[in-house]
Amino acid sequence: MAEMLSVKSQKLNLRSGPGQNYSVKCVYSKGFPLKVLKKKGDWAQVRDFQNEVGWVSKQLLATTPHAIVAVNQGKKSKINIRSGPGTNFKVVGQAYYGVVFAVVDKKGQWRKIRHQSGLSGWIQQDLLWGT
Repeated sequence: MAEMLSVKSQKLNLRSGPGQNYSVKCVYSKGFPLKVLKKKGDWAQVRDFQNEVGWVSKQLLATTPHAIVAVNQGKKSKINIRSGPGTNFKVVGQAYYGVVFAVVDKKGQWRKIRHQSGLSGWIQQDLLWGT
């Protein structure tokens, strides 16, 4: 199973190669989940939920589990965040594609998440990437 890590700094540059002299392809914010493909010295080659691949400094990554909403791209649809691990539980919030959450617990196909705003609840695993 591939190693999943998350961004621990406020921002992280995804570079085209393993070093600061390589160009920046994009920038991630704190908590963004990344899949490690390989490591080279102080650098890790990673892939994000949109299949963007590049290199990041390993010291700016954390093992704290995070996930991102990976459904409804380009739509105004939201997914439900529930009070418990099942569709019979009350909806306590909603989230759009691309919203990042810390994963604090797992129960079957459900993930208990917490947003930086303080909102917490449960989301079906198949709606997320990074868990």
